[in-house]
Amino acid sequence: MSKDAVDSAQAAARTGAAQTPSDAGDAGYSKDLKARHVNMIAIGGAIGTGLFLGAGGRLHNAGPALALAYLVCGIFAFFVVRALGELVLYRPSSGSFVSYAREFLGEKGAYVAGWMYFLNWSTTGIADITAIALYTHYWSFFTPIPQWVLALIALAVVLTVNLISVKIFGEMEFWFAIIKVATLVGFMFIGIFLLATQHHVDGHTPGLSMISDHGGIFPHGMMPVVLVMQGVIFAYAALELVGVAAGETEQPEKVVPRAVNSIMWRVGLFYVGSVVLLALLLPGSVYSADQSPFVTVLSKIGVPAAGDVMNLVVLTAAMSSLNSGLYSTGRILRSMAMAGSAPKFTRVMSRSQVPYGGILLTCGICVLGVGLNYLVPSQAFEIVLNVASLGIISTWVIIMICHVIFVRRARAGLVTRPHFQLKFSPVTEIATVVFLLVCLGMMWDDHEVGRKTLLLIPVIAVMLVAGWFGVRRRVNVGGGEEPSTAAR
Repeated sequence: MSKDAVDSAQAAARTGAAQTPSDAGDAGYSKDLKARHVNMIAIGGAIGTGLFLGAGGRLHNAGPALALAYLVCGIFAFFVVRALGELVLYRPSSGSFVSYAREFLGEKGAYVAGWMYFLNWSTTGIADITAIALYTHYWSFFTPIPQWVLALIALAVVLTVNLISVKIFGEMEFWFAIIKVATLVGFMFIGIFLLATQHHVDGHTPGLSMISDHGGIFPHGMMPVVLVMQGVIFAYAALELVGVAAGETEQPEKVVPRAVNSIMWRVGLFYVGSVVLLALLLPGSVYSADQSPFVTVLSKIGVPAAGDVMNLVVLTAAMSSLNSGLYSTGRILRSMAMAGSAPKFTRVMSRSQVPYGGILLTCGICVLGVGLNYLVPSQAFEIVLNVASLGIISTWVIIMICHVIFVRRARAGLVTRPHFQLKFSPVTEIATVVFLLVCLGMMWDDHEVGRKTLLLIPVIAVMLVAGWFGVRRRVNVGGGEEPSTAAR
């Protein structure tokens, strides 16, 4: 055979291989999410209760070095979303990383990715409705109402919004994000004013002396900073929602790069900037885990109703998280169901093009959380939060593994990388995976909850294996188009 014939055959093979496989789970969706919706979903994923509430206890434990922890974790979180963004531009899919896991890791990889993500959001949903009930009890008017009743009401409201249409979901997330951003910007203006005028805060003069005179950047050494990393990683959970939302927008090639690239400066401004500002206004020892650090500062300078305003904001953040969880798991479960690895009813779509079967399944798990609020109201939040961290770390690891394989295939000429790329592959992916696994391992030092959470990993692994043997005979490749060799 001539050289020209060989070259032509190879080119034809590459062309055929480059045809991106379709995911049957992508069929039937509307494209009603606008650019502003996706941009605000990205912001909402980057700003949540991890900053508004969780930063107080972490500042107390780690001191000003918490800003470094947020920066480091933010960089790795950005790598994950950048990798996912590249995969989205290669082939937009509402199944997001589950669809990519199916293509690059086989149906077993998609099965693990999907159910671990479901574990993350179903348990996060329980944490969210618990948080909503706790935040609502802040106002004396709601105190007589049992915590589990408030949790059930919150779940019913967000479920209704999700079942109407994706456009309503997008609008709800848009305004939730507006509230969070406006609150942070307002606080930062107040903080900068206090610094510039040297206005006393609780008898302290704001400035670098708040750091230098109270133990420096690492007042308690390096170890507390290392230990808060796992909690900080969870604060960035939901950034991957950009990938899911891209499947329901008309121009993902324009919207996704803009949304992903903006995440880095938002992390720098809102997380790192806010923590640095908090550290310059008051000593770390003044902040506590049971109060938002922003409320601490505002109450010290006599701002009226500071607690009420911030409580409303963290309530909004928890509602936003619950809203996002129901949205994303509905799409992920439908992608899995079309391939046979999730219950058949989760593939069902409503007339308004909403995969309500998967949404109702997640909601069902959250109802169990209402029961948890009834049985152990004081421990419900902490129990589920740690289990959720296993789901988000595994999801991010799978995204990076998929990207490594994608880049390898691109270098072999089997697929084409888009212009929007994660740089320095595979070093970036390997470094990110190692960092995430180290953060997971650090949970072992938390004897009270973290160690017990890690001991759940073998239990979850057994459940995944048992589940796979239960579904493998009906699993199909490519969303139900051909028999899966991985399932045999």
